[in-house]
Amino acid sequence: MKPLSFALIGRSGCGKGTQAKLLMKHFGNLFYISTGNLLRELAGMDTIAGKEVKKILSNGDLIPDFIIIGLWMREICNNLNGGQGILFDGAPRRISEAKQADNFFEFLGIGENFFPILLDISREEAFARLTKRRICKKCGKLIPWVGEFKKLEKCNDCGGELVQRQDDNPEAINRRLDFFDSEVKEVVDYYKKDSRLITINGNQPIEKVFEDILKALPVK
Repeated sequence: MKPLSFALIGRSGCGKGTQAKLLMKHFGNLFYISTGNLLRELAGMDTIAGKEVKKILSNGDLIPDFIIIGLWMREICNNLNGGQGILFDGAPRRISEAKQADNFFEFLGIGENFFPILLDISREEAFARLTKRRICKKCGKLIPWVGEFKKLEKCNDCGGELVQRQDDNPEAINRRLDFFDSEVKEVVDYYKKDSRLITINGNQPIEKVFEDILKALPVK
């Protein structure tokens, strides 16, 4: 059987990054794609596209989907080998991206083993988590506001000071949550139509969320 591929979708703060790490560790053969990482890498380049993307990111505006799709395809074409599946962290975020991803996966011959996973939390829960989560000032580790992490006073990796992320202010958070309601929900509906979407209750402890993901998959 060909390797499994995944897309983790959900409101900001739902735990996509945490579950992505657990999936990577469990399956061991996943090629990780973070749109945010790819955009930040591009924004750091001294090129026309890099400068334009940096400007868009600085203004908090939306990146055109052709840029995002182009970054995915370049990264996957240049790096994916025959024994790997793909793990999208927080993507696709627009219906056009979802359709292009389907076409690309079909081209690669991995479309039948692609599983979009919705980590479902309410807008209210997402807002609460985002306003309370913290980041380590020393090593940059993001500390979610869930379970045992709520009790941490210092980074559990390096002992660094925990502070609020600059973009975790109410105005910026509401913009991100508005984007989910206006754009990402269309992607959720798109995957629901042909019964591909796996919906997981994201309000549970981290370990239970991961356990439910594995239970929902045809191959463990």
